[in-house]
Amino acid sequence: MKARGTLIGFTAILMWSLLALMTAASGKMPPFQLSAISFAIGSLPGLLLFAARPHRLRLLRQPPKVWIIGIAGLFGYHFLYFTALRNAPAVEAGLIAYLWPLFIVVGSALLPGERLRWHHVAGAVAGLAGTVAIVSRKGISFEDQYALGYGAAFLCAFTWSGYSLLTRSFGRVSTDVVTGFCLATSLLSLICHLFLETTVWPAGGSEWLAVVGLGLLPVGAAFYAWDYGVKNGDIQIIGAASYAAPLLSTLILVASGFAEPDWRIGLACLLITGGAVLAARDMLMPKRSRQPSPAE
Repeated sequence: MKARGTLIGFTAILMWSLLALMTAASGKMPPFQLSAISFAIGSLPGLLLFAARPHRLRLLRQPPKVWIIGIAGLFGYHFLYFTALRNAPAVEAGLIAYLWPLFIVVGSALLPGERLRWHHVAGAVAGLAGTVAIVSRKGISFEDQYALGYGAAFLCAFTWSGYSLLTRSFGRVSTDVVTGFCLATSLLSLICHLFLETTVWPAGGSEWLAVVGLGLLPVGAAFYAWDYGVKNGDIQIIGAASYAAPLLSTLILVASGFAEPDWRIGLACLLITGGAVLAARDMLMPKRSRQPSPAE
């Protein structure tokens, strides 16, 4: 059961690796408008399931804290991330925001039944180093004038890691509630769009296809898979493996012609893959229980 949950959590990471490519292919739609449409699409599978099995609607009856944490996690993360990108250079903001896997691994020590070991932390730090290698290809510098953006990026990382860790404590809550989280995030994103942005629609069929792809995969199915993974899988391994997302994303962009190849990508491959294997040591090489000797 735990291995299955971990593998399902990995699928969320794989889907998130498509985020940059699909966003780049979606045209010039402003971020909150794109978020509103994508999350609306992302809620469709859940709505179709409710239509086919109306009895599952009762699973949406959850305590207020579940809804508050879920909506704050999905919408709060995206609101803070967009705020960070608007008020700081994308490289520095993205690097700070991507502290969340490390926060998850370290914070997991506070969860019941979890024990933080040295290889979990070492694996997460190696993944972070790999991420630094990727995002710093054109240089990196932190300046005081971007303090607001840096702060928003840090809160972004804290928000997503906090949401993921708290979701773990709601193991009995059905993943069906993610549909409600997506709908609420879509509505709140629409409100932000109407007040903060100018509407820009996709220019053609290919851009619309990218928007639909965003909603179905990285801004849709990925959140359902992540919810199931952090509730039922090994959250420490999933957290460390999450650093694979920016690496895979960069590789996909290079393969698609949106980015140039670089030696740092190879270094990042070694660091992130090695870190993930190190963090997953217990799952890949489980300790065998000691067999009693004949004399015993």
